Amino acid sequence: MFYKRNPNGYELVLEGVEKKTLVYGENTLLTEFRLSAGSVLPGHEHPHEQTGYLVKGKMRMFIGEEEFLTEAGDSWCIPSNVRHSAEALSDSIAIEVFSPVREDYLPASRG
Repeated sequence: MFYKRNPNGYELVLEGVEKKTLVYGENTLLTEFRLSAGSVLPGHEHPHEQTGYLVKGKMRMFIGEEEFLTEAGDSWCIPSNVRHSAEALSDSIAIEVFSPVREDYLPASRG
């Protein structure tokens, strides 16, 4: 699968948080998140391992019992079934890989 950059196709997940699945395969799925300053991803967990990279901005992340102040260029890996949350301290863009593939993130044409 190949993805050519396209400014369309973002989906509102929560107030101030948009996502777009870029590419996916048998075992992984790559998603871009755009977060507006002040937006919050509430605590949650899922069976997918989640590896991310902050392209732009600053975020406060909570992974398990730990708190991290992330800035552009920082990365993380959240094990499956570990509670995590985030707050965008400035407008931010994060790229994240999920394994196994998050079925709920597949484009409508496949899901």
